[in-house]
Formats: sequence, C-alpha cells, structure tokens
Amino acid sequence: MTASTAASPNLSRRQTVRKPAVRAKGGIVVSHNRLASEIGARVLAAGGHAVDAAVATSLAIGVLEPWMSGIGGSGAMLVCDARENRVSAFNFGARSPQALNPADYPLVEGSGGDLFGWPRVQGDRNLRGVWAASVPSHTAGIAAAHRAFGRRPWSELVQPSIALAADGPVVDWYTTLMVSRVFGDLMQDAGSRSVFLPGNVPPAPAQLANAPAVRLPNPALARTLEAIADGGADAFYRGPVMRALLDDLKAAGGVHAEADFAAASEVRTAAPRTMAYGQHTLHVVPELNGGPTILDALEGMTRRWKGGALDGAFFAAIAAGLQDAWQKRFATMGDSAQIAPHGSTTHLSVVDRDGNMVTLTQTLLSLFGSMFLSPSTGILLNNAINWFDPRPGGPNALAPGKRVLANYAPTVMTGPDDAIAIGGSGGRKILPAVFQLLMMMANGRSLDEAIHAPRIDVSGNEGVVVDRTLPQEVRNALAAQFSTVEVERGVFPYHFTIASAVRRQGGTNEGATEPYNPWGDAVSEEEV
Repeated sequence: MTASTAASPNLSRRQTVRKPAVRAKGGIVVSHNRLASEIGARVLAAGGHAVDAAVATSLAIGVLEPWMSGIGGSGAMLVCDARENRVSAFNFGARSPQALNPADYPLVEGSGGDLFGWPRVQGDRNLRGVWAASVPSHTAGIAAAHRAFGRRPWSELVQPSIALAADGPVVDWYTTLMVSRVFGDLMQDAGSRSVFLPGNVPPAPAQLANAPAVRLPNPALARTLEAIADGGADAFYRGPVMRALLDDLKAAGGVHAEADFAAASEVRTAAPRTMAYGQHTLHVVPELNGGPTILDALEGMTRRWKGGALDGAFFAAIAAGLQDAWQKRFATMGDSAQIAPHGSTTHLSVVDRDGNMVTLTQTLLSLFGSMFLSPSTGILLNNAINWFDPRPGGPNALAPGKRVLANYAPTVMTGPDDAIAIGGSGGRKILPAVFQLLMMMANGRSLDEAIHAPRIDVSGNEGVVVDRTLPQEVRNALAAQFSTVEVERGVFPYHFTIASAVRRQGGTNEGATEPYNPWGDAVSEEEV
C-alpha cells in the first residue's frame, strides 16, 4: 500500500514544540486551560481531595472554554482511591427526551455534515437548536462523585466559576478562532449571539498590552451557578434552575419534561471494566462510552505484538488492534464507520498528594453543542441527539428515553508502584490516543516522553493517519500494511486528539498535556 500526505505546504518542518511535564510531591491538576488548572490546584493546596479539585476545575473550564463543555453537557469519570486501592466509575452520559418521536427527524437528501456522517435530517434538527438537546447530566455526575469522596464544601468549589461567568472569560486569538468557526450558526440563536458575538461579530482580543481585556460575560450563567452553589444538584434537577431551563426549552419548541430532568439526575455508578496487560491493569468506564473499545483494541494488539522495541511492528499491531475494535463497536454498540472530525469535549486529570486520582471527560458533543443558549439560565445546551443514528433499526438508532453511545474514554492504568489517570478530547480520536499513550508508558516511556512522542490515529476508517515525524522505518511498516496519510501535528486542526494525564510513581506525581494545545497546562499545588 502507499502513503499519501496531507501536510500543509505552508508550515515549517523545523519547528519543535515542547511543554515539559510537571513533577511534584504535592498534587497536580491538568486541564485544557491554565486558569482552570490553577483553580483546581488551589483546592488541593487547601487540603482538598482530588475529586474536590476536579469539581472546581470542571465547573471553571465549562465557563472558560464554553465551546467544549459546561453544565449544559454530559460526561464520565473514574476515581482512583489510593487508601482503598479501588477505582470507581461515574457514568453521567446523556439520554434522549422521553417524549422524543423519531418521526420528527425525517431524513432528506445529503449528508448531515457533522461528526458522524449520518444522513441529513430535515432542518438539521438533530444538530442545532432545542430539538438536538438532551437534559444536561453534568452537574449530577460531579455532585455524585463529590458526595462519595469530597472533603471541601460544595459551595466553596462552585464559587470560582461564578466569578468567572460574571466577569467573563478573557478573549484571546484562540477564542476568536473557536467562535469564528461557527459564527454563522451562532448568529441564528439569540442567546448564543448575546454572549459570544458582541456587536454581532466574532470577538477579537485587545491589541495593546495596556488595553483593557475583552471579555464575554454571562450574568445569567453566574446566577445559575449561584443557585447550584446554594442548592447543589437538586437546584438543577428539581429546583429553580430546572424550572427556568424547562420553560426556555418549551418556549423554543422542545419536548423536554420534568421526568427528563429526573432521569438525567440518575448517575450510573459501578465498578470499572478491567483488563490485565503485563504487570499493569487497565480500568475503564463500562457500557456506552469508548472504554470497552479500548479493551478490545488491547486484546487485538496483544495477539499480534508480544513486546520489544516501540518500532514499526508495535505501531502496526496498534493499528490492527484498533481496526478490530472499531469493527466490533460498529457491529454491536452502534455508530458509523465514517471519519469524524473532533467535536466539543474537554478532559481533566487530577492527582492529590495522597495519590488519589480523577480522570474526567465532559462534553457538549459538537462545537458549541446545539448552539441553543437558554436565555434565563445562561446554559449552553449540548446536541446529544446527534450521537444517535437517525436511521431506524440499528443498535444506536434514535429512540425516546435512550442513553447515547459516546466516544469519550477516561481511563486509569495501575501497576506496581505506578498509577496513571488519562483521557482526551477529539471525538473518535480519543480512543487511539489514550490507547497508544498507555501502551507507550506500560512499555517503559515516561509520561513526558509519551505525550511528546509522535503517534498514529485509527478512528474507525480503513486508513491510518500518521504523524510525519515518526521514524521512516515506522512509516514504511505502516504503509506496507495499511492505506496511510501523513499529516502535521499542530495547533489546528488536531489530528491526534488533545490528551492529558497524571501519573504517580515512587511517591512523586507527574502531569502533562498536549504540547500543541495553547491553553492546556499542568499546575501543581506548590505553584499557587
């Protein structure tokens, strides 16, 4: 087979980018936003558990990076309890409304044009607007973990996000890029337009160093977060937030009801699924997410590669294992085999000074989710209905009151004096990235080495996307077995997901995130 290239002719091929891992005896928070990581690190410095820091970071990054996640979305997390030597799973994935009627999503000519290559639905109602949204489950998920492990008061952990929403996140070039990508769609919704498009144009950062920062305040969201700080998850699912959000959904034509809020508040807690790999054990969230597919990929890889150098045979076994796993996923769990660009997801990982760990992925699904922003609450809603195949009959077909099949894959790997909590964002690209990074670290590489190392992507299609900086021997080995395309690893677009992780070895903590992500950072409690 032959390799082709999708590398940009405009990009330098001599530039190198490094973002060194952070090492510390104290706790570390890794997220897609430096300020959010600092907020979580302060919680650790105040004596908080890893879950406390994860809650504060989760809420803060939903305000700071609203196009990726927030209290309008869903997600999943694993908590590794160091004292009990136990990993717990919290699955707060989305559900479709109980009154949803698949007949209201008729197919028309053409492709849906978003993440999964579904056939087009009339009016794109499975992509944008209130018809695309499920009742958010994010607040229920992080509240459940806090009840189980938290040490700091809930209201204390919500306070930083209230201030961020009231003041508004600072606009920089990355903000401008994200908003500009969907400028036309955001213009169609009055709530989104009022927050993200001041003056009806994408916001631009201040040009002078001494000029006041440009911000995107969301006072309605600040009030909502205040209610959640005072009333906890009950405020969202049974109290004033529920009533205000439900009114806005119904006013826009949604079929959502109080029963959907009750269903969204039910977090599935369970022991994780596990699989041994040498002296290590992988722990994943069970059921409808990417974790089980990672275990299938591991099974397929180990049938082909028995250890040795991380060479062409290693990467070829990873690619083949992933292809096997995707075929099983498409046949038994639903989904589509078409290539998917990255969606709207963020990941954070935490380790505290006692060795407790959290790996948490939260999402709106597509960029800015449904782009429907509830005027009364300031909540930007997900477009979880797009996770379903609009064609009837398949295992992932659209139906009322049904849980979605998602690609996020927060994972923990444990071994002798070794523990790693990892995840990523980027739709189907999450699975191959998490899998490869774990295999690299289980076979001798440090977290810093693994996060900087070039890798491949196998996202369900027949081909393999290859980082052109991989050694020629590896690229040749892959091209001999697969159809490959060589690409650049850069700031935008992300071809290999935005991965991040924390690791604990020998009583020392380590944290790292994707070096090409301009916002992401690892922050130790000793820095704040």
